[in-house]
Amino acid sequence: MEPLASSCRMENSCLDLALEGERLCKSGDYRAGVSFFESAIQVGTEDLQILSAIYSQLGNAYFHLQEYHKALEYHRHDLTLTRTIGDEPGEAKASGNLGNTLKLLGRYDEAVVCCQRHLDITRATYDKVGQARALYNFGNVYHANGKSICWSGAEPGEFPEEAKIALRKAAQYYEANLCLVKDLGDRAAQGRTHGNLGNTYYLLGDFEDAAAAHEKRLLIAKEFGDKSAERRAHCNLGNAHIFLSQFEVAAGHYKRTLQLARLLKDKAVEAQACYSLGNTYTLLQDYERAIDYHLKHLVIAQDLNDRVGEGRAYWSLGNAHTALGNHQQAMYFAEKHLEIAKETGDRSAEETARMNLSDLRVVVGLKSSFHSNSFRNANTNSSSLPAGFPPNSFSGNVPLQLNRCSTKDGFFDLLSRFQGNRMDDQRCSLMDGQSHLTAHSSPSSSPPVADRKSTLGSETPLQDPGHFLELLDSSQARRLDDQRVSQSHFPGLRLNTPHTQSLYSRLEATAEKPQGDDVFFDMLVKCQGSRLNDQRCAAPPSKSKGPTVPDEDFFSLIVRSQSNRMEEQRVLAPLGITQSKPD
Repeated sequence: MEPLASSCRMENSCLDLALEGERLCKSGDYRAGVSFFESAIQVGTEDLQILSAIYSQLGNAYFHLQEYHKALEYHRHDLTLTRTIGDEPGEAKASGNLGNTLKLLGRYDEAVVCCQRHLDITRATYDKVGQARALYNFGNVYHANGKSICWSGAEPGEFPEEAKIALRKAAQYYEANLCLVKDLGDRAAQGRTHGNLGNTYYLLGDFEDAAAAHEKRLLIAKEFGDKSAERRAHCNLGNAHIFLSQFEVAAGHYKRTLQLARLLKDKAVEAQACYSLGNTYTLLQDYERAIDYHLKHLVIAQDLNDRVGEGRAYWSLGNAHTALGNHQQAMYFAEKHLEIAKETGDRSAEETARMNLSDLRVVVGLKSSFHSNSFRNANTNSSSLPAGFPPNSFSGNVPLQLNRCSTKDGFFDLLSRFQGNRMDDQRCSLMDGQSHLTAHSSPSSSPPVADRKSTLGSETPLQDPGHFLELLDSSQARRLDDQRVSQSHFPGLRLNTPHTQSLYSRLEATAEKPQGDDVFFDMLVKCQGSRLNDQRCAAPPSKSKGPTVPDEDFFSLIVRSQSNRMEEQRVLAPLGITQSKPD
């Protein structure tokens, strides 16, 4: 009887450790929770249901810790175990968890297969709550896939067709989810789906539908008193109204975003709201207000040691001062922008800053030349100036109709040229610059190819194509084993009694029998085979941005808007008037 008593003590010990791990994870202490779950596995258990629950919760804990490869490992164990013992609800949940993890690793084809398995099981078992979750996960996978393709820096609505196809599928799954959660009366789930649907419409360039979806999200957030969700809804509404050219409405939403960020004591989001307001007032040509908000953004960026955000603030301040004709101040900010671009290794920003400085020096030189010429002409030909003409503006012998001209006429010829040259910097190139990612970065910024795959792309190409095919075949076979998670090793499963050894033999026998569900794994292997190109080269790095810079930049929109207004701002001088070149 002693071995049985010892086994019971170990069983209780494993369960107690797992329960403590679950409690810690629920309280948000995932690192401590992982320690208890790992200890539970070290003790081991004969109860397959307990082991499955430990696998699932360990996978989720690692997911929250953003250790996605460890999460993948335990969700695979859970999936294989639940399939082997015929636990369909458990298999559905494990498939969903595995799909979410594969999504964040950028392995979208495999994630789709897992989401489909999740949906199929929940439909077969008439589990409407599970169906709603599967549809929501499906939408998330296609949404992430669509965003991952949009690395070109194009504006919403102008993405490649491949991205649009993925985003349209995302919208379809979100709509299907919305129908189910409405039937279930789940208002919280409706709010989340409206928000994601709004984001999807935004990327598709359907800004009116995006705004309508975010208005519904805002209403539900207020209903639940969810200030964080309310803040996100206002921010998203501001972005949508920017592209609808409703800048005053956008400013109102950004101001509410700023208020909520301060209420929530979120300094990074507060800085993002100031940055967005600064850009919005630039679009409204209210440069004084734009400067005020960009200075507020700058102060917070400096407090948070966000050098990328600080550089953006200097760039924006330089633009605003340029528009006001304050060229000396603009030069100061351009020099600060150049300094940070060098420090962060952002080649595109450095090139832009140098170009800005060069153009501003030309403008300052022109103004200096105008002043010098005016001083000389005042001594020799001052009687030719009409009464009331601004002194030190132009040389003598100027026709009277120049009174209607702005003193910034020559400057705008230069501005129209160097604004266009800044497009690369304004689009925030994804290929250049060092990454300055923070906790505010999107989880999808994880490399889309697993680390163990990257070595294949770095190997010297083989000259013998037959040998290469043999390697490829063995590689695919190894990946099949990865997906199946060999039954010879379930961490934490104790086989120290005749009962558990007999049970384990049944598990292996069951696993060796052909099953209709093996199609699931075969599809996963086919998906992996299609990722050969992924293995040859790494995906582009995620966008370099600091925590104080919002995800949606307005650089290209500002330039487009400014270029449209350029003709309004420029007043051409009469023919025959020439301007002195700077020394």
